[in-house]
Amino acid sequence: MARKWMLLVLVALLLLPMAVSAQETMDDMAPPPGFASWDAVLEEARGQTVNWYMWGGSDSINEFVDTFYGEPLLEEYGITLNRVPLADTVDAVNQVLSESEAGVGPGEGTIDLIWINGENFFTMRQAELLYGPWAQNIPNSMYVDWENPAVALDFGRPVDGYESPWSSAQFNFIYDTARMSAEDLPRSYAELTEWAIANPGRFTYIAPGPGAFLGTRFVKQIFFEVSGGQEQWVGEFNQELYDQWAPVVWELLNAWEPYLWRQGETYPASEAELHELFANGEVDFDFTNLPSGASTFIETGQIPPTSQAFTFETNMIGDFNYVAIPYNAPNVAAALVLANLMLRPDLQAAQVQPANGFGLGYGIDVSTVSEEEFIAAIEEAALNMGAGAAPAADLAASLVSDIAAEYQALIEADWEANVLRR
Repeated sequence: MARKWMLLVLVALLLLPMAVSAQETMDDMAPPPGFASWDAVLEEARGQTVNWYMWGGSDSINEFVDTFYGEPLLEEYGITLNRVPLADTVDAVNQVLSESEAGVGPGEGTIDLIWINGENFFTMRQAELLYGPWAQNIPNSMYVDWENPAVALDFGRPVDGYESPWSSAQFNFIYDTARMSAEDLPRSYAELTEWAIANPGRFTYIAPGPGAFLGTRFVKQIFFEVSGGQEQWVGEFNQELYDQWAPVVWELLNAWEPYLWRQGETYPASEAELHELFANGEVDFDFTNLPSGASTFIETGQIPPTSQAFTFETNMIGDFNYVAIPYNAPNVAAALVLANLMLRPDLQAAQVQPANGFGLGYGIDVSTVSEEEFIAAIEEAALNMGAGAAPAADLAASLVSDIAAEYQALIEADWEANVLRR
C-alpha cells in the first residue's frame, strides 16, 4: 500500500504544470506541410488505409497495435490500419529507396508510416526519402519534450521534425530469483567476465546484426566500459576512437568463448531465442529493452514468473524510437492521424503497462499532461508496471544515450569477422 501511495505522489508531482500553455501551443501550431489546417488533415484521412510497415517479431506488440490503434483509428477517424510486418526495418528503407530510384513520385509509393530510428532514419534523411518536417505540427506533439536531447537527437543525429517519437526504451538484464540471489549479480562487464568464468556455459548474448539490435547494444556498452566511459563516444562518428578500442573489445569477447553457452560455437540470433534459452534454464541471464523489465514477458508466459530485471551500475543505453513518413506515402493524412494518435496520453499510458503486451516507456513528457482523464490513466499505469521491472532509480542512474549511427553497422560487421568467424 505504501508503494502505491508513493507512486501516486510521484505522478501527481510530475503532472502539476502546463494546463494553459498546452492549449496555447495547440492553437498556435502550424499545420503539417501540404495541409491548410489539422481539420483538413482529418477530412482527407477519412476513408483512407494507412500502411504501417513495422518490425513484426513480437506477437504481443502486434496485438497491441491492432487493438489500441487499429480500433480507434477506424471508430473515431474512419481510417483502416494495414499493419505490414517486417523482419527488419531496413527492408522498408530499401523499398522506399528502390521506389525513389525508379522515379516513383510523391503520393505514388506503397508505405505510409515506418517504425524507425537510428541508422535507418539516418539513411533515409541522407537520401531525402522522408516527408516533412511535420513532427512538431500535429496536435499531440505538445506533449513531447522537444528540448530533451534524447528526443531531439536520434543516434546523435537531429530529428528536425522528420520523425515523431512513439516510445522509449533502455537496456536491462533479467535473472530468475528462484535460481540466483541479487547479491550475486554482476554490475559491470568486468564482473560479468568473472561470473562467466566461475559459471561456465551459463551465459550467452545475442549475436549483433541487423534485426538483433539488442545484441549490438550489448556490445556497444562494452566499448563504453573498456574505454573509460560513454561520454567520449557522443557526437560525430570517430573512426580513430573506434579503431583504438575495437581490438580490445574483440579480444575480451573471444576470451569469453570457452565459458559461454555451447562454448561460443553458436549464439542466439534474436531476443526471442534468448528468452527461450533463459526460460528453459539453459542460461542464467536474459536481455530486454523494456522499462517494464521482465514483467511483459512474464505476462506473455515467455519466462518464469520469478524473473526480475536489473541493471549494471552504468552504461545501460536508453533512447527513443519514432515513426516516419516516406516522401512518396500514398496516404499522408492517415499517417499523420496515426502518428498523432500514438502520442495521446491515455494510449501512451496503455503502452507502458506489461499486461497490454507492449511495455516500452513513454514517448511523451507526462509533466505536460493536464487533462483529468489522461492524468487518471497515467496514475493507473504507475501502479501496473509489474514486479519484474528493475528499480526506477537503478534505470535512471545507469542511463546513457546511444551514439552515432555509423557505429552500428561497423560493430555488427566487425563482430562477425573478428568473433563469430575468428
